[in-house]
Amino acid sequence: MEEILLSLRNISKNFGEGDVLAGISLDVRRGEFVTLLGASGCGKTTTLRIISGLETPDTGEVILNGQDMTQLPPESRPVNTVFQSYALFPHMNVEKNVAYGLRVRGADKKTIDARVTQMLELVQMESYRKRMPAQLSGGQRQRIAIARALAPEPQLLLLDEPLGALDLQLRRQMQVELKRLQKKLGITFIYITHDQEEAVGMSDRIAVMRNGRFEQLGTPEEIYDAPRTRYVAQFIGRSTILTAKVERVDGGTALARNENGCFPVDAARATLREGETIELCVRTERMRASASPVEGFDLPATVREARYAGGSVLTYAVLADGSEAVATSEARMADAPEPGARVYLHWNPAQAAVIGGASYGA
Repeated sequence: MEEILLSLRNISKNFGEGDVLAGISLDVRRGEFVTLLGASGCGKTTTLRIISGLETPDTGEVILNGQDMTQLPPESRPVNTVFQSYALFPHMNVEKNVAYGLRVRGADKKTIDARVTQMLELVQMESYRKRMPAQLSGGQRQRIAIARALAPEPQLLLLDEPLGALDLQLRRQMQVELKRLQKKLGITFIYITHDQEEAVGMSDRIAVMRNGRFEQLGTPEEIYDAPRTRYVAQFIGRSTILTAKVERVDGGTALARNENGCFPVDAARATLREGETIELCVRTERMRASASPVEGFDLPATVREARYAGGSVLTYAVLADGSEAVATSEARMADAPEPGARVYLHWNPAQAAVIGGASYGA
């Protein structure tokens, strides 16, 4: 078993208006990249503040490297934080900003100079060491903030929406660079974001938070392909959720039916019983709409509209009960079905998940 660096044990926090955190527990392995993902107000920033020592939990323990840190102040914890706002000292140039944490810890000049050079080379900013923060772009300031946080060699780096202020192209570039840095240095990262794509693309594991609890904790593949709750299925990515009753189970395949029609379900991914009601999550990029029925499926729908989505076409179709499904194709807009046309929905059953029914391991 990999070594556990951080353990949160039954952490709760209440600011007087209800539980912000409701008894959460989490183990983070050394060298792991874990993302806390959720909407505003779900408790992810409070969790980060408790880990860093900026908040004290009402109940529970924060164990870091085997030591109880719950009551220790921030300066006594081997933890650094990178914020969205960069928080660089405006009166200090780049090299002084990066050196700050080392000076506070009493490092000698030779050690500081060597470490600052190493960090600036790591974030590809060595030629900017004499510039002031005001002379840097947003992406450059964020690189310096990361270098400053990494310079004292923390055991754990906390990142609170660090890329939120950047434009889309730079944000994606920085996602790649951050992941590269984390793997190269082997430092444990706990990352906060509300961006699902960012979480899926960067993390070793994702903790989806809702109302102060972990709704699901798992790898990006587990979270995306095997959502345990309807909330996770809807929050991560785009999908159509179909509620239906299992009509029969035959080996590795089941047939489910609702008022819109019937469709097959992969019984190898979930334990299904005849007569039970299930929710099936079909991701938008895996849903297809064809002009004629596909064997095993009887799910007709009426096209409401088609939209170009940059390399693909999204078809919005209305089912018999008035609900909407969204299908993807690689066709051109000229080949997309017209509004009012009849289409038949289908997908690869192995790529659709019964919500709460699939098992991908621990």
